[in-house]
Amino acid sequence: MIKLDHIEKVYRTDKIETVALSNINLQIKEGEFIAVMGPSGCGKSTLLNIIGLLDAPSKGGVQLNGTTIATYRDKQLAKIRNEYLGFIFQSFHLINDLSVVDNVEIPLLYRPALRGSERRKLALQALERVGLISRVHHFPSQLSGGQQQRVAIARAIVGKPRILLADEPTGNLDSQMGDEIMHILMDLNKNEKTTVMMVTHDPRLSEKTERIIRLFDGRQVN
Repeated sequence: MIKLDHIEKVYRTDKIETVALSNINLQIKEGEFIAVMGPSGCGKSTLLNIIGLLDAPSKGGVQLNGTTIATYRDKQLAKIRNEYLGFIFQSFHLINDLSVVDNVEIPLLYRPALRGSERRKLALQALERVGLISRVHHFPSQLSGGQQQRVAIARAIVGKPRILLADEPTGNLDSQMGDEIMHILMDLNKNEKTTVMMVTHDPRLSEKTERIIRLFDGRQVN
């Protein structure tokens, strides 16, 4: 599904060169649930951003279903991100002035073929999927942290992505709420066959995944 060949990512300023990733070789199969672990600053988020087509590697190649991403133009990449990938972040990135259901609809605004009624139907289905159908007209400030993260998950899955990329999705939550979020991700992986790649520091959560990728100083150590 996704293949990384000898990926390197280097950030340069006038005087400093920082190697975020070095010689990463990785294959992700459809339907896998993968945890990415390692100390802060080891390149976990950078790896997720490259897989999610939010950043480009300095060297090496990224293939999606056998096609090299470097051949795609910006418009094509944006379309893939919108229709193929879903993103969940540690900070929920909800828009406070919009209701819960309007927040969830946002990714669908970039699909002009969908009518407003269809967008609303899909948003409601996604909220029901994460157990928040009773909060559709609330605003983010009226929700707990765990509820806000569930809204963020609903927004990520509303377009029915094949790959879900989660960057510390439980990092701002207590252990009980973190377990609830993990249960939702596992359910999506098992019942929707969604491929999930999750960055986490929590070994309790990583042990529930099929595979753990460990990074240290930008290198894969397992």
